[in-house]
Amino acid sequence: MEKQPLLNTFINNVDMNETLTEIEEMISKEKKSYIVAINVDVVMKIENDQYLKKIVDNADMVLVDGKPLVWISKMHGRPLKAKISGSDLVPLLCEVAAKKNYSMFIIGGKEGIAEQAKKRLEEKLPNIPIVGTYAPPMGFEEDKAELDKINKMISDAKPDLLIACFGCPKQEKWIYENIDKYDAKVSICAGATVDFLAGNVKRAPRWMSNHGLEWFYRFLQEPRRMFKRYFVDDVKIIKLIKKYK
Repeated sequence: MEKQPLLNTFINNVDMNETLTEIEEMISKEKKSYIVAINVDVVMKIENDQYLKKIVDNADMVLVDGKPLVWISKMHGRPLKAKISGSDLVPLLCEVAAKKNYSMFIIGGKEGIAEQAKKRLEEKLPNIPIVGTYAPPMGFEEDKAELDKINKMISDAKPDLLIACFGCPKQEKWIYENIDKYDAKVSICAGATVDFLAGNVKRAPRWMSNHGLEWFYRFLQEPRRMFKRYFVDDVKIIKLIKKYK
């Protein structure tokens, strides 16, 4: 798919239906592919991490998960069709998987969360083929034995869809460095989606999400952890808007 520039990277200008259709195309072609989603936080990380920029630039699909980036795209004269967040995309993918028998593997989250997400999905979608879940230990990305174990676990399951929920940049770097070592068709960077699927973290009300206030809802839930991200790091996006205009 063609990409268009947005600040310091390139994105696919697609709506949700186009995204789902493209993912099904990737599955049918049986070519290993990976999908990332960017928001203001990811853009700021890209600006200071050339390796992460390379990973995002080389992704088979780059989605925009954040209203501020949608607004910026309009300011720069290349308006985006929609905000596509992992927490919106993955549940819809689960519905498609249940109908068309696409197998899924969920990896990430704290101990037991991925398995909890699996149980909740199976209650809602009895036909969904979730072929595996795993919550890697802290520091797994530096442990070769653990990485080998994970790659074998995924390869044995051979999922059509691998949902990776480690947060940025860990999930992006892990997929990029291991996609050729495990057997999965489409790998999706999905951040905190596993927590939403498991039901242990509530999403922002739809009206807040639609008005670009989802970040504020998350800040109210975890003010200590999110303060630096939202009020120190991410406000620097203003400089990038001018830099890349």
